[in-house]
Amino acid sequence: MKSKYILPLFLLLQIIFLKILRYFPDFVEGFYSNNLYVRISHFSRGVLGHLPFSFGDFMYAFLIISIISWFWRIHKTWKLAWKDHILTILGKISVFYFFFHLLWAFNYYRKPLFEKMEIKREYTDSDLLAFTKRLIIKTNEVQFQITKNDSSKVIFPYSQEKTFQMNLNGYHNLEKEHSFFKYEILSVKKSLFSVPLTYMGFGGYLNPFTNEAQVNDLLPMYNFPLTSAHEMAHQIGFASENECNFIGVLASIKNEDLYFQYSGYSFALRYCLGIWKFKNEKIFNELKKTVHPGILKNYQESQDFWKKYDTFIDKGFHFLYDNFLKTNNQKDGMESYSKFIDLMINYYREKEF
Repeated sequence: MKSKYILPLFLLLQIIFLKILRYFPDFVEGFYSNNLYVRISHFSRGVLGHLPFSFGDFMYAFLIISIISWFWRIHKTWKLAWKDHILTILGKISVFYFFFHLLWAFNYYRKPLFEKMEIKREYTDSDLLAFTKRLIIKTNEVQFQITKNDSSKVIFPYSQEKTFQMNLNGYHNLEKEHSFFKYEILSVKKSLFSVPLTYMGFGGYLNPFTNEAQVNDLLPMYNFPLTSAHEMAHQIGFASENECNFIGVLASIKNEDLYFQYSGYSFALRYCLGIWKFKNEKIFNELKKTVHPGILKNYQESQDFWKKYDTFIDKGFHFLYDNFLKTNNQKDGMESYSKFIDLMINYYREKEF
């Protein structure tokens, strides 16, 4: 067989392998997520975590420039050698795909968190209503403790770098209850691509090749602890977006700092209210009346922020990411972000906030 066919064939074999792997979550959990991946991620964060900038973002920038340069070099020969060029592209994708999964993405096929934590997924409307009311009381309480005024929005007092460090407190407290949420070796950075990231509609992302978590540094700051805690959840091996929302909320509200707690509670409350607005606008309006005006001002702050960057670009990238998630064993796609509420309701069914 000619060598130019080896890597494209390897890509096909990888795709077939992943189709089979989804039926063996316990194997992925034991061999990869709790073993090999832990070693890989610790090494990556140990080497790159101390850098004050995102090495992965520079790597991506170099990669983008290299791809554009390569296409420019071969554009004149495309018609004559298009088969060879396609094989070259497939070969490069094959290598990328291999390292993407080896270094992080096999976590898409691990045991679901609701099974790992023995949490039910189902809930009724009455469960959701009771949980939302509890959440309103708690979020109101924390907002008032911070501002001493129910009409004042929360203004976050810490720098972004300080926030990254302080998030460790929440994870350490969470680890005391669930050892598999242990976070070691901080490697969270402000994204060098925050402006394009905002236009794409994302608050952050994990670089699977360097295990650095990048956070959009343009975000409203009251959201910042939750967003960075979400990306840190990806770093410790959880790929599902709903699981990372759930872990991010837990790590925020278990933080000893009130501002971090507010970030977690207000995030979960906003999703609950959003569900009610979709399901029953009358109940939504009744619930909204009981939320402190200061909290609603923070929500308006977020809405105004994203509205400034609302273009066709974010819709296009959300469509692409939706399909990316579905391809990677996340059948709910972008909708999975909101699915963490079922975990929250059942986790706190018999627990106090």
